[in-house]
Amino acid sequence: MTPESAFGVYIHWPFCLSKCPYCDFNSHVRHAAIDEERYVRAFEAEIAATAARAPNREVSTIFFGGGTPSLMQPKTVGAILDSIGRHWTIAPDVEVTLEANPTSVEATRFKGFRAAGVNRVSLGVQSLDDAELKKLGRLHTAQEALDAVAIARANFERYSFDIIYARPDQTPEAWATELRRAIAEAAEHLSLYQLTIEQETPFFALHEAGKLVIPNDDNARILYDLTQEICAANGLPAYEVSNHARPGAECRHNLVYWRMHEYAGIGPGAHGRLDIDGRRHATATEKRPETWLMRVESAGHGLITDDPLLRDEIADEFLLMGLRLAEGIDPARYERLAGRPLDPKRIEILRSEGAVITTADGYLRVTPAGFPVLDAVVADLAA
Repeated sequence: MTPESAFGVYIHWPFCLSKCPYCDFNSHVRHAAIDEERYVRAFEAEIAATAARAPNREVSTIFFGGGTPSLMQPKTVGAILDSIGRHWTIAPDVEVTLEANPTSVEATRFKGFRAAGVNRVSLGVQSLDDAELKKLGRLHTAQEALDAVAIARANFERYSFDIIYARPDQTPEAWATELRRAIAEAAEHLSLYQLTIEQETPFFALHEAGKLVIPNDDNARILYDLTQEICAANGLPAYEVSNHARPGAECRHNLVYWRMHEYAGIGPGAHGRLDIDGRRHATATEKRPETWLMRVESAGHGLITDDPLLRDEIADEFLLMGLRLAEGIDPARYERLAGRPLDPKRIEILRSEGAVITTADGYLRVTPAGFPVLDAVVADLAA
């Protein structure tokens, strides 16, 4: 049902024009110019060091995330892609995605990214309402976002964009209107995230002080169900909890994560999963960009975490990631990873509650009714 193996490379560009108040990603604002040539040399060194540990891989997908990778010069992107190609084999149909913000979009740079080898772009639109964009701390207007989508459409075969919903005071009617407008602009893929309040963000402090109120669980569930209904009716069913695509247009890089394949994490604060000498390693690099840079320049890599995972940890991660997908998981693969089968009694209880089903080909899937309580389903099966 799914490819037996795939190998992804994640490149983290940590710089942004401003820090959004809801964001807890490893992103940093720098007012001085970034020395991109110096960073390219460091990316090249870390790619070489990683390839030495995980050689002879064919790269299926490459993803430039951040931060705001579209702030890079196209020649920077091209140099990093060239380095990946020098150290690993590149699949003929490789998917190369770059995240972009509408504020950093202009036609000449998008054309440059396409010439450098990027073939898919993911835009951080977040809302199609100017007042809401301002509340979210975004620097672009709805029209600028739509203009950026049009530029993406003209330059790339594949594109996607993100929208945040379940925002303060958002009604089902307003969300339905906004979502239908987004679907009309989205060729094949949409990422739709409920607003979550993350610790150590400005929104967290406002929420704690009672100055930012998001929909309660019942209202958030209404918005979630409405999202599933409208997207499915318009040919963009959910293939993962927050991601919707026309069949065949799924983000292949994210599928690498959710299907528990290997991926290399390159750049400040990047995470990876590598199979080395028969052991699954969880890797992570130094988060602070300048510290990462100096670490790579002195040691050849920015690794600060390189942990071989235990069987139970690998099996739990397989459940946590795989059950996010509408396709579900293969219980036989779980048994190979864990050294024991899933508990049939627990599966039966969850099935009787309508939270999971077993398909004709033996896959275990979470049902639409089970997805809103996915964490509980995973915890039950992993116990």
